[in-house]
Amino acid sequence: MKFNTKLLHSARDVSDHSGATLPAIHQSSAFAHESSEKLEKVFDNKAPGFAYTRIGNPTVNTFEKRMAEIEGGFGAVACASGMAAISMTLLAILKSGDEIISSAALFGGTLDLLTDLEDLGIHTTYVDYVTPESIEAQINANTKAVFTELIGNPRLDVVDVKAIAEVTKRYNIPLIIDATTSTPALIRPFEYGANIVIHSASKYISGSGNAISGIIIDSGRFAWDFEKYPTLARYKQMGKLAFTAKLKNDTWKNYGACLSPQNAYIGLVGLETLGLRMERLCDNALALAEALQIHVENHEIAEVTYPGLSSSRYKEVSTAQFEKGRAGAILTIKAGSKEKAWSIIDNLKYASVATNIGDVRTLVIHPASTIYGHSTQEQLDCAGVTSDLIRVSVGLEDIEDLIADFTQAIIT
Repeated sequence: MKFNTKLLHSARDVSDHSGATLPAIHQSSAFAHESSEKLEKVFDNKAPGFAYTRIGNPTVNTFEKRMAEIEGGFGAVACASGMAAISMTLLAILKSGDEIISSAALFGGTLDLLTDLEDLGIHTTYVDYVTPESIEAQINANTKAVFTELIGNPRLDVVDVKAIAEVTKRYNIPLIIDATTSTPALIRPFEYGANIVIHSASKYISGSGNAISGIIIDSGRFAWDFEKYPTLARYKQMGKLAFTAKLKNDTWKNYGACLSPQNAYIGLVGLETLGLRMERLCDNALALAEALQIHVENHEIAEVTYPGLSSSRYKEVSTAQFEKGRAGAILTIKAGSKEKAWSIIDNLKYASVATNIGDVRTLVIHPASTIYGHSTQEQLDCAGVTSDLIRVSVGLEDIEDLIADFTQAIIT
């Protein structure tokens, strides 16, 4: 199956014989079995079935299977949020004394999480830009993971996954990619050498700003060294599948970061149109970015950033990695001053002022005063967040209306 066909027909719930074209929502906390013996086998993973929704649910299971198939991975674990997915991934493989190498240009919430992990003795070394040279220069005996966003939010830098994977493979360190802003519609990072992929499925996967969810997908191809990663040693017999086994049976289960059946269903419905939505969203983003360039030339705004622009330093890698060169659906505007940024935001008619991305409608936000409001100046500089920056998550509106709306807001 090609991508859009796979979105509709992969990982069906074969247990449902009703003929429904959509999966059932199994909105139940617990699942009854015909005998104590059967329930014991389910608990011991010696028989198929479900016992309690915190540790497994049919609707959530269908969402996990579909995401794994779409990404080309071995298995997936669905979580209550994108932040939960990042947390569970790192906590499953790391212990006190371990180190992470990460991009410094991360979503503000992820930076906060990595700061919290310092209290557990897990240290993060940040690099200004994720390149083979910058990553290799920081690797030491304690380095146990390389983590980065594929398209930085909001700096919009694009990581060359294949080049980074070549480095991490030499040192047998897992490359963990947050692909929220690119989605599997644009790139399947496993094809370029990544080992674990994470999505905040609240964004483009659900697609309408109607649910919070996260997903972890395991390639099932990383050769885990169980002396180097002793937290996985209990699952040594699972070999390359030890990470997913540890997540399912320990970390994710015990922390209780489960996804609700209702939100899993919303994710499944959103997936069906992901390919078509991303085509339109990306095309709109490029067209809007190109149209806004005239306002830069007229000195009405300072800068427009979008990886798909011909002037972008990331145009070449975007063309090489992403389907048809589409470079995501986020752009940023530097207005020239905080006051000008707020004026543009407040004068837009079709854009909602909201702290989200990946909606069907256009969303705008002033990052410095909101999602980066508690960041240090160094963190702001690394993330490319200035006082005049506007982040735009481009929606499905007719592009002529979006261009006209941003034009009037800028010149007002």
